[in-house]
Amino acid sequence: MMSSVLPRSLTAEERSKLEGDEPVSAFKRDKLEREAKRNWDLFYKRNTDHFFKDRHWLTREFPILLDKEECKTVMEVGCGVGNTVYPLLEERPDLFVHACDFSPRAVDLVKAHTSHNPEKINAFVCDITTPLLDVSSVDVVTMIFVLSAISPDKMGGAVRNVCQVIREGGRVLFRDYGLYDHAMMRFKPGHKISDHFYVRQDGTRAYYFTIEEVQGLFAACGMEMIASTYEERETVNKKEGLSVPRVFVQCQFVKKC
Repeated sequence: MMSSVLPRSLTAEERSKLEGDEPVSAFKRDKLEREAKRNWDLFYKRNTDHFFKDRHWLTREFPILLDKEECKTVMEVGCGVGNTVYPLLEERPDLFVHACDFSPRAVDLVKAHTSHNPEKINAFVCDITTPLLDVSSVDVVTMIFVLSAISPDKMGGAVRNVCQVIREGGRVLFRDYGLYDHAMMRFKPGHKISDHFYVRQDGTRAYYFTIEEVQGLFAACGMEMIASTYEERETVNKKEGLSVPRVFVQCQFVKKC
């Protein structure tokens, strides 16, 4: 399925808000870049494994993960505390999974999980913006809400480094924040770093993608997009009585032979 039409249009008020939002200073932008690893480590110190939900939906959205012939080794980029790794191994105990994250504390939490088995999981700290991935010839790479945390000027290098570990014919499964997602629209003044790129209160950052942007990053590394869509969700906050529109970009890429 291919789709590149943005799922929502902005109201005049929303457009005015975005156009009037000035970016943070260069000093703050550079400080956030220098402290990126520290801010994610502090995030996991505060939240441990209680923040993100396990991604039991992954095999439904990406059935290739259940194919025992085409998918024998997986690399989870930005593994966090294992919210993808462990649900996946529940369904596919025959898999071998490489799991890497920017945050040493997150990797420690993956290794401390009660289901951790070093014969099935290679968990390690890695900055994917540097060419230090000691992994090769994997069948499938998952990138679930990870590229958005990286500065836009480093995204191309990160994608290139990730694509180098995939075998010919292997795939990248991608899901991340979409342009005009509710989380983007609710940022107050003083949080914009650059166009589509924002900083949260805790210092972690998020970029909001169009499908065309994601396709361009992977095409530059020899990857062909074989599926793409904007996933729309309504998130309901029962306590506050709110229903808000979420927008995610979901794509699949194959490495050309």
